[in-house]
Amino acid sequence: MSCEFCQKSILKRIIVSSKSIIAIYDQNPVSKYHAIIIPKRHFRSFFEIKKDELIEVFEILKKLKKIILKKDKSIKGFNFGVNLGKLAGQIINHCHFHLIPRRINDYDLRLKKKKTNKFFWIK
Repeated sequence: MSCEFCQKSILKRIIVSSKSIIAIYDQNPVSKYHAIIIPKRHFRSFFEIKKDELIEVFEILKKLKKIILKKDKSIKGFNFGVNLGKLAGQIINHCHFHLIPRRINDYDLRLKKKKTNKFFWIK
């Protein structure tokens, strides 16, 4: 299968997992420790998720938050979301959720990689 999230190599990147869900750090993070929560079963849309998988997503989410907060005390909040479709920013066609740590005066790290000085600052 050509899905990046279905490749066996992803298993080396797991931070925390359950029966049907894994969590990894994003390779193109918005902020340090930006993580992705991924169902092991391949499906594209959030609207296809099964009830038991969704329960596990939220169990993993809570564990992941604790792990990340232990690593960085400067985190003051989180964004949690899912992109549904190409126009909404979904790049990989496998349902996944983003947990993005936020800090005072942080910015989108992806903009720094593009060598632009147009940062999006959080005040």
